[in-house]
Amino acid sequence: MTKIERIDLRAFQFTARNLGFSANTNSIGGISYEKGAQTKITKYAVEITTTDGCAGRYVLNWGASPSVYGQMQMLAPMLIGRNAEQRIGIYEDLKREARQFDHMGHGPLDIALWDWQGHALNCSVSTLLGGYRKNIPAYASTYHGDRNGGLDSKEAFGDFALECRELGYTAFKIHGWHEGDPKEEAALVTHVRKVVGDDMTLMLDPACELRTFADALYVGRACDDANFFWLEDPYRDSGVSAFGHRKLREMLKTPILQTEHIRGVEPKADFAIAGGTDFLRSDPEYDMGITGCMKIHHMAESLGLDVEVHACGPAHRHLIGMSRNSNFYEVALVGPDCPNAVAPVYQCGYSDQLDCINPDGTINVPDGVGLGVEYDWAYILKNQVDHKSYQL
Repeated sequence: MTKIERIDLRAFQFTARNLGFSANTNSIGGISYEKGAQTKITKYAVEITTTDGCAGRYVLNWGASPSVYGQMQMLAPMLIGRNAEQRIGIYEDLKREARQFDHMGHGPLDIALWDWQGHALNCSVSTLLGGYRKNIPAYASTYHGDRNGGLDSKEAFGDFALECRELGYTAFKIHGWHEGDPKEEAALVTHVRKVVGDDMTLMLDPACELRTFADALYVGRACDDANFFWLEDPYRDSGVSAFGHRKLREMLKTPILQTEHIRGVEPKADFAIAGGTDFLRSDPEYDMGITGCMKIHHMAESLGLDVEVHACGPAHRHLIGMSRNSNFYEVALVGPDCPNAVAPVYQCGYSDQLDCINPDGTINVPDGVGLGVEYDWAYILKNQVDHKSYQL
């Protein structure tokens, strides 16, 4: 066994072109197109080093927020002196420690431990997981609609869907406007289907923007008519009402996708058993790491359900690579004339930008050691704005 000697947590910044924060939100999910904007975005990096000098690293993508960074600082000291190989025991202890919180600081630490184990054994995380899928179908997942000349109309969404199809995408997910106007959302659903025809898989994720159950039902019926693959997190229950979504399922034919905002295996199992969803969600940044997500995927398999992995990143690719019951990888978030707001820290050719898609509509699972990516640590250090260190 190898003891954890040191953990470093770093906050760093980069500038994103043509992206800004929506007027009614300043959260990471509120980023959308803003022509000419140069927006500073903060991300976080984890490095876990053991007494033999081996290190595991992870840089957060869409799970990065100040509250997550705070939870990481709360949990990281608990790992010092622990045996790095004992990920399940660490998972159980961190899960209990964060029981009064939303568990968001747990995942990045667990992912870094998986990267460490891969480096310690000179193999990929996919090998550790028993992964067998090397290429995964992917969908383009849009930024929310804006009023700034980007995705500012149903026509703009339709044009962007066609652009994505030309790149190789066979599936496209829409995030509508933060205002949550059901008539505008329903018209968007109808228009995009008309533009792309029947040979592209379409999904809608209002991200809980619709205000009432009635609004969700109205937009859901438009999804029915347009043959959408799923309707995700439609209204302002914030994605947590199993009863409400069970009623919605009873009234719609479009499958419902829920549980992005419910953390961990037990609450997701309860939600599924209560009939609140057709598809489950997991995210290694949100759901207590790769360790937590493995439990979710196996639980869902026991119920005969699929689990769709939220957002993007190397850990997400490895997770889907071992999962029979996952359909797509989410290239999120993308839009015309702006980048995906993930940190530009990869030195190995890895990318989650719009053009990462293969001609056949798939993305590759990294096959290198650990997570299979090489981070530009010099860039992170150069752009560092905060550093916390814990050691024996």
